[in-house]
Amino acid sequence: MSFLDAGLKEGNKFIAMLLEQAAAARDAIAWLEGSLEKVDVPAVERLRALSRASTERRRVLIDELHDTFVTPIDREDIYNLSQSFERMVNYALTTIEEMNLLRVAADEPIRRMVSLVRGQAEDLEAAMQRLAKNPRVADDHANHVHEKEREVERIYRDAIRELFAHATELSSLPQVFYRREVYRHISNMADRAVSAANVLGMVVMKIA
Repeated sequence: MSFLDAGLKEGNKFIAMLLEQAAAARDAIAWLEGSLEKVDVPAVERLRALSRASTERRRVLIDELHDTFVTPIDREDIYNLSQSFERMVNYALTTIEEMNLLRVAADEPIRRMVSLVRGQAEDLEAAMQRLAKNPRVADDHANHVHEKEREVERIYRDAIRELFAHATELSSLPQVFYRREVYRHISNMADRAVSAANVLGMVVMKIA
């Protein structure tokens, strides 16, 4: 049975659920970006609520996957896409939690990296929207995710170098390591976006 015969269309429940997860990841990262200048308990709690809702969506998707014999794309691809979207939300939550707990204020590298990851999330959502009718356009969006990840990694490496270059006092080391952890979470978030883009690329190769 071909992928199209299996129902690769906008109305398919799995495509719809994955699109919901992609939108949830975009919303979570947009909230993180909008909260960077005022990371406080209400901002953290709102992202925790978004994370809980995202986790519930994934649980429902996996449950449906167990009960469905024919799926629009490979079951493994559905599972891996869902997992990547969920992990993006998880890293957004971890980022804001640690910024709040460790008192790490936003700096230019954090702002730029989060903005790029939010762009990745928007590209992934657009790719899911285009997958059924315009798979090659979906692949273009997935490629943009890779481009943004490369820029995130460049900013990350430069920021780490600058961070340690200016750590001249022993007393400043705890804050240096705290900030490095926040940088790392954002970098990992970008990596999870690339994981989703890689799966989408494989899906497009199978159906286009």
